[in-house]
Amino acid sequence: MKIAIVDYGMGNIRSICSTLNYLGVGEVVLTSDFEELNTSDKIILPGVGSFGEAMRKINEKNIDTILKKIVLNDKKPILGICLGMQLLCNTSTEDGFNKGLSFINAEVNKFDTLGLKIPHIGFNQVKKCEKSILLNNLDLVSDFYFVHSYQVTSENKIHQSFCTYGKKFIASFEFENIFGTQFHPELSQSNGLKLLKNFIDH
Repeated sequence: MKIAIVDYGMGNIRSICSTLNYLGVGEVVLTSDFEELNTSDKIILPGVGSFGEAMRKINEKNIDTILKKIVLNDKKPILGICLGMQLLCNTSTEDGFNKGLSFINAEVNKFDTLGLKIPHIGFNQVKKCEKSILLNNLDLVSDFYFVHSYQVTSENKIHQSFCTYGKKFIASFEFENIFGTQFHPELSQSNGLKLLKNFIDH
């Protein structure tokens, strides 16, 4: 098993690498190279920071074109984590209006939860959807660790799980070979380990 972590200069790389190594993944590579990504079994798109800056770096490195071929055409599984999940969407209002990778028919907007602190930080409960791949063998409601100020919204059926912070928002989605978690599984203790193992084994 070879898992490639997309390197575009903005990501929580160390924790993800350590977690994958702990789970016994045979080869973990940090790369933006087409051949490395193309020969991997699965891809993880991490992200910490702002949507607009992340997309600028992704476009500058031509990673958008590479991922579109590998993920959309070749159907290689990809897991977007936190900002990485948001980058898989159509657009975001962070840093003005910015276009994303458009792998998922969804948008990213700032929380409008009056009276609650933003960013949303800490462990919170996620209610899983039926027949979830990522949340398989986890309780109906499980705790995961969040750090974010923006949320994904979609009117499409993308097999979402939900969390509530003032209002209900999408905590994860699963659409064909495209997966995303708004929370950080690599920082979510045993629940996060189970989720990443599910992604690896699927």
